[in-house]
Amino acid sequence: MTDSPAAPRPIDATAAEQRGFRHYDLLMAAFVAILLLSNVIGAGKVATLHGFTFGAGILFFPISYVLGDVLTEVYGYARARRCIWAGFAAVLFMAFMAWVVVALPPAADWTNQPAYEAVFGQVPRIVLASVCAFWAGEFVNAFVLARMKVWTDGRHLWTRTVGSTVFGQGVDSLIFYPLAFWGAGGWTYALVLTVMVTNWAMKVGWEVLLTPVTYAVVEFLKRSEGVDVFDRATNFSPFGRRR
Repeated sequence: MTDSPAAPRPIDATAAEQRGFRHYDLLMAAFVAILLLSNVIGAGKVATLHGFTFGAGILFFPISYVLGDVLTEVYGYARARRCIWAGFAAVLFMAFMAWVVVALPPAADWTNQPAYEAVFGQVPRIVLASVCAFWAGEFVNAFVLARMKVWTDGRHLWTRTVGSTVFGQGVDSLIFYPLAFWGAGGWTYALVLTVMVTNWAMKVGWEVLLTPVTYAVVEFLKRSEGVDVFDRATNFSPFGRRR
């Protein structure tokens, strides 16, 4: 019989920067993968389920915020910052690659160009809004969670996962919907506001529903890694360490 992992040891984020972790790379890969797939597969479809119409991407994109919460809670703000920048770079490359591939002249006997454009063609304004909203929202989410963890001395995880999502998704929505749709054809001020508030509420609701899963994952990772990181002396600049 093997011994169960020891209880996690609270350490400061500066000490955590010098450690290697078992599962961090896997979490980063999952974070970036869900972010990209949500933008590619989910962003373009509007679905109706039991009379309720919504953008299909909202079913899965909030999982990236849950993973962001887990990364900050377990590994600290600095390592979450690395994941945010990795996701940011991946989304930019995805947008560039889609633009290049769609713009390439199709072969004379290849008849799928209209369908390809419909799926992968991107409106520059929406791409810009999405990238800016993701960057700002994720950093606000990580900052709020890291600060609340110190304030609560690591207790009441649900308060900071939900609280950080309220602020992070709030910033995300405040940037994305007005920047992407304000003044666009058919998008009135009232419609932009309604969609913005509705989608923000749904994303926060997803965070609340997934709270038991977040607790289980955080508990497993902390015990597996053997640490519990606190950002007591962290530089919260999005651009890295500056002394």
